[in-house]
Amino acid sequence: MTSHCYEIRVKGRLNASLQAAFPDMKARVEPVETILSGPLEDQAALFGALLQVQALGLELIELRNVAVAAAPSPDRDSTSRVTESSAPAPPPPRHAAD
Repeated sequence: MTSHCYEIRVKGRLNASLQAAFPDMKARVEPVETILSGPLEDQAALFGALLQVQALGLELIELRNVAVAAAPSPDRDSTSRVTESSAPAPPPPRHAAD
């Protein structure tokens, strides 16, 4: 099974303890957002990561399925990526009836 590489952008600068909630993903903290990136094996792993974002009360800005360019050209670095798709946030959790 081939895993897919994803970028999950969330609003704000995640501290080390929040970053630790995503142990298989690399975090890059930007001025107004944090980008979590890394491979996820399947849709279940992707939904698990999105549920973790929701459980921590983080605001999802963007989700990207990215592919690393096979052979970078001399004027591009090896981290160049091609965006394959973007998806909206998962639906809010259901609450039990009172």
